[in-house]
Amino acid sequence: MIKVVNLTKKFGDFVAVDDISFEVDKGEVFAFLGPNGAGKTTTIKMLTTLLKPTSGAILINSIDPLTNQAKARKAFGITFQDQSLDDELTAWENMEFHGVLYGVPKKLRRERIEELMKIVELWDRQKSLVKEFSGGMKRRLEIARGLIHHPAIIFLDEPTLGLDPQTRNHIWDYIKSLNEKESITVFFTTHYMPEAEKMASRIAIIDHGKIVAQGSAQELEQKTSTSNLEDAFLALTGKDIRVQEVSGTDRMRQNRRIWRR
Repeated sequence: MIKVVNLTKKFGDFVAVDDISFEVDKGEVFAFLGPNGAGKTTTIKMLTTLLKPTSGAILINSIDPLTNQAKARKAFGITFQDQSLDDELTAWENMEFHGVLYGVPKKLRRERIEELMKIVELWDRQKSLVKEFSGGMKRRLEIARGLIHHPAIIFLDEPTLGLDPQTRNHIWDYIKSLNEKESITVFFTTHYMPEAEKMASRIAIIDHGKIVAQGSAQELEQKTSTSNLEDAFLALTGKDIRVQEVSGTDRMRQNRRIWRR
């Protein structure tokens, strides 16, 4: 469903993603973990057509996103780490607008909006402005919006960041149910190690732009002689505090400011 071969992304002389390769099977729940600045977000942006790789190959549902962006985008949904809803629109209008952008036929679009908003328990708030929603409600709406065109793959970048345990469990119950019923492939990042350990069938850990380990949580624990995924993660990536990952554009701007001094 996802195939990545020798993928590299450079910003000037900085290598953000360094010759990584991995595959994700159809219907798999796959976690992509790493410290801040490791290359996770850069990788997701390449997989979702937001960044062009420096070198390497990508296939998304057997589609090359470098040569067929429009078709590749129809194969996946995405929930970004940062909130991307329009606060001045209602919940229903956010869903409707997204469905129109993806070319979902009107009758099917309306049916899908109702179905998804009921699943994430927001149907009774369909006419409410998004700016009135809590963080958890916005996150649930974003996930529903990413699924309106019935994608084969859903990318979730920190889907439960900042949510309370009840909302986090509710979201994951829904994602897991969707995965089991519709065989949707789930590719997610998280800093909650118990979340990855519980939900992912397989995990890849990236650090300094390179994938340092792949396998199930149990396999990673065995490899590092640890008893839980968090300890395995620290054994593979170290215990030093990392700076927050910045985009290539931001990094280039920072470099230009330094050069001007």
